[in-house]
Amino acid sequence: MCGRYKRKGDKQRIAEEFHVQHGIEDIAMPPEDLNVTPYSTQPIVRDNRDDGQREMVMMRWGMVPFHTKMLESLKGRNMFNARAGSITTTGSWREAFKKRRCLVPASAFYEWDKIGTAQGKPFTLTLSDASMFAFAGIWDAWRDSRGDWLQSFAIVTTEPNEMMAQIHPRMPVILHRRDYDRWLSRDETERPPADLLRPFESEGMEMVPGGPTVSDTRRKGPMAFHTTTTAMLPNIEE
Repeated sequence: MCGRYKRKGDKQRIAEEFHVQHGIEDIAMPPEDLNVTPYSTQPIVRDNRDDGQREMVMMRWGMVPFHTKMLESLKGRNMFNARAGSITTTGSWREAFKKRRCLVPASAFYEWDKIGTAQGKPFTLTLSDASMFAFAGIWDAWRDSRGDWLQSFAIVTTEPNEMMAQIHPRMPVILHRRDYDRWLSRDETERPPADLLRPFESEGMEMVPGGPTVSDTRRKGPMAFHTTTTAMLPNIEE
């Protein structure tokens, strides 16, 4: 599961990191969001349908499939995460996975311990080099009864790597840069890139305890998300 993440970087930085060519001037967004929550509006990167170059679009985190009749029918359902194991068979995700894939820019994500000795405590997970990265996302466009369009996305989750398995049974799919083009391709195929839906390597990540107020979705400032210690959890092989 991935229910909270951090985006530290304005639209110009995202454009540079992900080689975005379209949409930069058309959107307004805060320079950072240290506590991204489901159902908020966030930037994603996808291939432009006309020229295939990358574009940045603001979308709601919490996907509304195109075939949804009423938003009320999704009440109580987790539509912000799509499980990799059932993404090719579940009606809510299947068509989007085939041809509407995107990158979700992030700097870190948060998870709460469900397995280890510190159950209920939040942890912050980043790449070891502290660089911005991308979750594997899928998106869709839904039209309401008035004819207005809502674009929305979900983050794909998979089994945990060894580090993540110490605290949680799932983790978001983090894509390697070398796989961005393949993931973003709009070419419809009967064999979409399911092989990319795998755990990121533990040795390329770091995990530290989260701050005491990270659970408060109203807290957006840096003091909510950092502790004075950088102690890692014990190595699972020890």
